[in-house]
Amino acid sequence: MDDTSLLFLLFLTLMPCRITNQALTANLNVSPSISQFFEGDFVSLSCEEDDSSAGWTLRRNTSKGQRTQCGDGWGRAAGSSCNITMMVPHDSGIYWCEFNQSLISNMVNLTVTGGSVILQSPVLPVMEGDDVTLLCKTKTTPSNITAIFSKDGVFTGKDSTGHMTIQHVSRSDEGLYKCDISNHGESPSSWITVTEKHATTPPLASSAGSSPLVPILLTAGTVCVVLVVMLLVVLVERHVDRKLKESDAAAVDSAVRTEDVTYGEIDIKEKQEEAKMYSCCPLSPSWFKMTFFLK
Repeated sequence: MDDTSLLFLLFLTLMPCRITNQALTANLNVSPSISQFFEGDFVSLSCEEDDSSAGWTLRRNTSKGQRTQCGDGWGRAAGSSCNITMMVPHDSGIYWCEFNQSLISNMVNLTVTGGSVILQSPVLPVMEGDDVTLLCKTKTTPSNITAIFSKDGVFTGKDSTGHMTIQHVSRSDEGLYKCDISNHGESPSSWITVTEKHATTPPLASSAGSSPLVPILLTAGTVCVVLVVMLLVVLVERHVDRKLKESDAAAVDSAVRTEDVTYGEIDIKEKQEEAKMYSCCPLSPSWFKMTFFLK
């Protein structure tokens, strides 16, 4: 590999590293901001960045293991947004924003049920110390419903209006929640994530949900630094080797002087074959003599 190829490889390595440093400002937002939907509901997803949303694409991975982008058999793409007008159960899955087919934003898990009960809970992480309200909802929405709430399979509360409020949430409130309404059924489970509240500088808006992306970006940044250092070392070594070879060649040329060279001449001559005479008969006067000369 020549120096030009190495420099081009270094350029390709730096490009994704530069983009990675900007990825923390891009987030996936969901409207309405809930994690469970009834079949036939509407949802809008958008990739939002501080400077611009250009270049981001909505992708998802469903329970069927299909990793596709918005508009490829589902949703309607509009720039960096995607609208699903009539949700169906197989729309359940993980959704995220992708840039240049490599970088990703925060991920959200959406559940679409064909049942009659859902638990409306925040789809994005909530900040420690905030209040969170859960709503156990049916398709018919009766005026008086009594809902039973549970966390990680353990009973947590009961309310006649279908609401449950968790005040000043902490990390211990993080877990898997579901609700049950008598004569209607049970909702799917929803995971609630609680992020730590910093005393000095708040994190990028809690609705951004960027915390799961931080370890990925830190790892990517480390890999970029290592690759750049390795390529620079190779370039330096190749430069030093080339200089040494040029120096050795110059030393040999200067050591050989014209007056130290002895020239000789070799004269090569062809050997000519002498003419030979052959007689077909004895050399006697009584015979006709025929003589051939051969060269």
